Amino acid sequence: MKLIFSMSLVLFFNCIFSQNNSQFPKSIHSFNVQDIYGNEFDFKSLKGKKVMIVNTASKCGLTYQYENLEKLYKEYKNDNFIIIGFPANNFLWQEPGSNEKIATFCKENYGVSFPMMGKVSVKGSGMHPIYKFLTKKSENGVIDSSVSWNFQKYLIDEKGFVVKVISPRTKPDDQTVIDWISS
Repeated sequence: MKLIFSMSLVLFFNCIFSQNNSQFPKSIHSFNVQDIYGNEFDFKSLKGKKVMIVNTASKCGLTYQYENLEKLYKEYKNDNFIIIGFPANNFLWQEPGSNEKIATFCKENYGVSFPMMGKVSVKGSGMHPIYKFLTKKSENGVIDSSVSWNFQKYLIDEKGFVVKVISPRTKPDDQTVIDWISS
Protein backbone atom coordinates (compact mmCIF):
# COMPACT_ATOMS: atom_id res chain seq x y z
CA MET A 1 0.00 0.00 0.00
CA LYS A 2 2.81 2.38 0.94
CA LEU A 3 4.60 1.60 -2.38
CA ILE A 4 1.43 2.31 -4.38
CA PHE A 5 0.93 5.61 -2.53
CA SER A 6 4.58 6.61 -3.14
CA MET A 7 4.35 5.76 -6.86
CA SER A 8 1.09 7.67 -7.15
CA LEU A 9 2.70 10.67 -5.51
CA VAL A 10 5.68 10.52 -7.89
CA LEU A 11 3.36 10.28 -10.92
CA PHE A 12 1.29 13.19 -9.59
CA PHE A 13 4.34 15.47 -9.20
CA ASN A 14 5.77 14.41 -12.57
CA CYS A 15 2.47 15.32 -14.17
CA ILE A 16 2.35 18.73 -12.46
CA PHE A 17 5.96 19.62 -13.28
CA SER A 18 5.74 18.49 -16.89
CA GLN A 19 2.58 20.59 -17.34
CA ASN A 20 4.25 23.61 -15.76
CA ASN A 21 7.30 23.27 -18.02
CA SER A 22 5.06 23.29 -21.10
CA GLN A 23 3.64 26.62 -19.93
CA PHE A 24 7.07 28.24 -20.20
CA PRO A 25 7.70 28.58 -23.94
CA LYS A 26 11.12 29.05 -25.39
CA SER A 27 11.98 32.50 -26.64
CA ILE A 28 13.18 33.63 -30.04
CA HIS A 29 16.63 33.79 -28.43
CA SER A 30 16.92 30.00 -28.57
CA PHE A 31 17.24 30.00 -32.38
CA ASN A 32 20.23 30.03 -34.72
CA VAL A 33 19.66 30.47 -38.45
CA GLN A 34 21.74 31.14 -41.53
CA ASP A 35 21.76 34.66 -42.86
CA ILE A 36 21.42 35.41 -46.56
CA TYR A 37 25.21 35.09 -46.98
CA GLY A 38 25.38 31.65 -45.33
CA ASN A 39 26.74 32.87 -41.98
CA GLU A 40 25.29 31.74 -38.67
CA PHE A 41 23.00 34.27 -37.02
CA ASP A 42 22.41 33.67 -33.30
CA PHE A 43 19.19 35.19 -32.01
CA LYS A 44 20.77 35.40 -28.54
CA SER A 45 22.49 38.50 -29.90
CA LEU A 46 19.05 40.17 -29.92
CA LYS A 47 18.47 39.97 -26.16
CA GLY A 48 17.29 43.35 -24.92
CA LYS A 49 16.07 44.46 -28.36
CA LYS A 50 12.61 44.76 -29.80
CA VAL A 51 12.46 42.77 -33.03
CA MET A 52 10.25 42.86 -36.09
CA ILE A 53 10.39 39.65 -38.11
CA VAL A 54 8.97 39.91 -41.62
CA ASN A 55 8.71 37.41 -44.46
CA THR A 56 9.68 39.10 -47.71
CA ALA A 57 9.41 38.62 -51.47
CA SER A 58 10.94 40.46 -54.42
CA LYS A 59 8.09 40.07 -56.90
CA CYS A 60 5.07 40.95 -54.75
CA GLY A 61 2.68 43.88 -54.87
CA LEU A 62 3.89 44.65 -51.33
CA THR A 63 7.61 44.61 -52.20
CA TYR A 64 7.62 48.41 -51.89
CA GLN A 65 7.48 47.80 -48.12
CA TYR A 66 11.24 47.17 -48.23
CA GLU A 67 11.56 50.95 -48.49
CA ASN A 68 9.39 51.47 -45.39
CA LEU A 69 11.25 48.73 -43.52
CA GLU A 70 14.64 50.26 -44.29
CA LYS A 71 13.47 53.73 -43.27
CA LEU A 72 12.05 52.37 -39.99
CA TYR A 73 15.23 50.41 -39.30
CA LYS A 74 17.49 53.41 -39.91
CA GLU A 75 15.35 55.61 -37.69
CA TYR A 76 15.11 53.24 -34.70
CA LYS A 77 18.11 50.88 -34.90
CA ASN A 78 19.90 52.88 -32.19
CA ASP A 79 16.87 52.53 -29.90
CA ASN A 80 17.29 48.76 -29.31
CA PHE A 81 15.14 47.88 -32.32
CA ILE A 82 15.98 45.57 -35.21
CA ILE A 83 14.23 44.19 -38.27
CA ILE A 84 14.96 40.67 -39.47
CA GLY A 85 13.87 39.72 -42.98
CA PHE A 86 13.12 36.16 -44.05
CA PRO A 87 12.68 35.76 -47.82
CA ALA A 88 10.07 33.11 -48.62
CA ASN A 89 8.62 31.71 -51.83
CA ASN A 90 5.32 30.47 -50.35
CA PHE A 91 2.91 32.81 -52.11
CA LEU A 92 2.52 32.55 -55.89
CA TRP A 93 6.27 31.96 -56.35
CA GLN A 94 7.01 35.63 -55.66
CA GLU A 95 10.51 34.96 -54.30
CA PRO A 96 12.03 32.57 -56.85
CA GLY A 97 15.64 33.77 -56.65
CA SER A 98 18.65 32.37 -54.85
CA ASN A 99 19.91 33.99 -51.64
CA GLU A 100 22.58 35.76 -53.69
CA LYS A 101 20.01 37.21 -56.13
CA ILE A 102 17.73 38.26 -53.27
CA ALA A 103 20.58 40.01 -51.45
CA THR A 104 21.57 41.86 -54.63
CA PHE A 105 17.95 42.85 -55.34
CA CYS A 106 17.42 44.18 -51.80
CA LYS A 107 20.65 46.16 -51.75
CA GLU A 108 20.40 47.60 -55.27
CA ASN A 109 16.70 48.49 -55.22
CA TYR A 110 16.05 49.43 -51.59
CA GLY A 111 19.43 49.85 -49.90
CA VAL A 112 18.45 47.20 -47.34
CA SER A 113 20.88 47.27 -44.42
CA PHE A 114 18.84 45.37 -41.83
CA PRO A 115 19.73 41.67 -41.43
CA MET A 116 18.30 39.36 -44.06
CA MET A 117 18.26 35.63 -43.42
CA GLY A 118 18.47 32.83 -45.95
CA LYS A 119 15.30 31.93 -47.82
CA VAL A 120 12.91 29.76 -45.76
CA SER A 121 9.42 28.31 -45.94
CA VAL A 122 6.86 30.08 -43.73
CA LYS A 123 4.01 27.62 -44.35
CA GLY A 124 3.29 23.96 -44.88
CA SER A 125 5.22 20.82 -44.08
CA GLY A 126 8.60 22.44 -44.76
CA MET A 127 7.94 25.37 -42.42
CA HIS A 128 11.14 26.65 -40.84
CA PRO A 129 11.35 26.08 -37.05
CA ILE A 130 11.42 29.82 -36.34
CA TYR A 131 8.08 30.18 -38.11
CA LYS A 132 6.69 27.22 -36.18
CA PHE A 133 7.64 29.20 -33.07
CA LEU A 134 6.04 32.40 -34.41
CA THR A 135 2.77 30.75 -35.50
CA LYS A 136 2.05 28.16 -32.80
CA LYS A 137 0.82 29.15 -29.35
CA SER A 138 2.14 25.83 -28.05
CA GLU A 139 5.64 27.13 -28.86
CA ASN A 140 5.40 30.90 -28.36
CA GLY A 141 2.96 30.88 -25.43
CA VAL A 142 0.88 33.77 -26.79
CA ILE A 143 -0.96 33.24 -30.05
CA ASP A 144 -1.74 30.88 -32.88
CA SER A 145 -1.46 32.54 -36.27
CA SER A 146 -0.71 31.70 -39.85
CA VAL A 147 1.31 33.66 -42.35
CA SER A 148 -1.33 34.95 -44.73
CA TRP A 149 0.92 36.61 -47.32
CA ASN A 150 4.31 38.20 -47.93
CA PHE A 151 5.34 40.99 -45.55
CA GLN A 152 3.47 39.73 -42.50
CA LYS A 153 5.17 41.13 -39.43
CA TYR A 154 5.77 39.64 -35.98
CA LEU A 155 6.70 41.94 -33.12
CA ILE A 156 8.95 40.38 -30.50
CA ASP A 157 9.71 42.00 -27.13
CA GLU A 158 13.11 42.45 -25.51
CA LYS A 159 12.81 39.09 -23.75
CA GLY A 160 12.23 37.26 -27.05
CA PHE A 161 8.48 36.69 -26.86
CA VAL A 162 5.82 37.37 -29.50
CA VAL A 163 3.66 40.35 -28.59
CA LYS A 164 1.76 41.08 -31.80
CA VAL A 165 1.14 39.94 -35.37
CA ILE A 166 0.81 42.69 -37.98
CA SER A 167 -1.07 42.17 -41.25
CA PRO A 168 0.93 42.11 -44.49
CA ARG A 169 -1.03 45.10 -45.78
CA THR A 170 -0.19 47.22 -42.72
CA LYS A 171 2.87 49.26 -43.50
CA PRO A 172 5.90 48.65 -41.28
CA ASP A 173 5.94 52.30 -40.20
CA ASP A 174 2.30 52.30 -39.10
CA GLN A 175 1.74 54.41 -35.98
CA THR A 176 0.89 51.33 -33.88
CA VAL A 177 4.32 49.90 -34.69
CA ILE A 178 6.09 53.19 -33.95
CA ASP A 179 4.19 53.48 -30.65
CA TRP A 180 5.28 49.94 -29.74
CA ILE A 181 8.93 50.64 -30.57
CA SER A 182 8.81 53.85 -28.54
CA SER A 183 7.09 52.34 -25.50
